[in-house]
Amino acid sequence: MTSEDNNFARARLAAGALFVKGDAVLLIHKTYGSGWDIPGGYVEPGEAPAVACHREVREELGIDRAPQRLLVHDWAPSPGDGDKILYVFDCGELGNEEAINLQPSELDRWDWVPVDKLDDYAIPRLVRRLRQAHAAHSQCRTTYLEHGEPAP
Repeated sequence: MTSEDNNFARARLAAGALFVKGDAVLLIHKTYGSGWDIPGGYVEPGEAPAVACHREVREELGIDRAPQRLLVHDWAPSPGDGDKILYVFDCGELGNEEAINLQPSELDRWDWVPVDKLDDYAIPRLVRRLRQAHAAHSQCRTTYLEHGEPAP
């Protein structure tokens, strides 16, 4: 690596799955970190974000569901993690909820949470992103965000 290479951003990438049921979204509860989140996780080196989303849904929920379309691209750096780009994909209808088999080493429960109650479950930056993802899902569009807010 040359010193010139250090002039470029090296963002961490993460990809998550949005499952919608009316005005509610599926949240999972992690046994570590900040608690409630959507299924998903970090993108591995050389892995496409959509592939990472598919892998994480299989690992965390035990169901095989490929993303259908991108809902949100969020540039959301944080002091602890540096530059981050977070993708939220529409993964369609959940279907048979009895098929969910949570990854016990990381998750202990899941719930359908109304969008207007997300503040009671998740941290503010995730709430902003999920509200925007739900709106994008409802309006069949993709949204570019910065820190969870629409940007030009």
